[in-house]
Amino acid sequence: MRIKIALILLILFNMVLWSQDEERDALKLYQQKQYAQAVEVCLEEITAFTDESNSRKMDSYTVLCWSYLGLKDYDNVIRYGREGLNIYSYDNRIIHSMGEAYYYKGNLQSALNSFQQYTQLNPTGGGIRTAYYFMGEIFLRLEQYAHADIAFSTALYHSPNVARWWVRLGYAREQYGDYDNAKLAYQRALELQPGIADAEAGLTRLERDR
Repeated sequence: MRIKIALILLILFNMVLWSQDEERDALKLYQQKQYAQAVEVCLEEITAFTDESNSRKMDSYTVLCWSYLGLKDYDNVIRYGREGLNIYSYDNRIIHSMGEAYYYKGNLQSALNSFQQYTQLNPTGGGIRTAYYFMGEIFLRLEQYAHADIAFSTALYHSPNVARWWVRLGYAREQYGDYDNAKLAYQRALELQPGIADAEAGLTRLERDR
């Protein structure tokens, strides 16, 4: 009887530990949008990991940057992103996160550099479509409309059903006078999302001005 009780207690103890581990999983916390808790766990992990655990430490820095993006704390994305890149300078996940942080802070050249580096390091990665999308937005702000066309077109090659990106592509083309292809882009946006106001406005402008 005592043995059975001991076994039951051991099982319950392990279940509690397992439950705590689950709750402290930074990636799961991030996926559940519990960003502040994910940050806390990542910072603990980064402190605890030794130099021999650099691959795991880079995972922690990555989730930490993602979580700070979720919190819109762009300064800390850049701060800890730099720390991570001091360990391994080619971590494309962190480079992409820093590109986003620079973009939202209005540092367009640093953002562009980060996204271009990402596309070179990981041309088939999961963030490739958003990297090109952000590059398109940056080129629009820099009034480099042909470059914006290329960037948006590449983003749409990877994700062809994003209506908003078709609108931005149409706008880029409109700005440098490629009106026929701008019209096609706006029309495609409306096929994907009927009634999207910016696409309708773009078509109205093209019909009025030509």
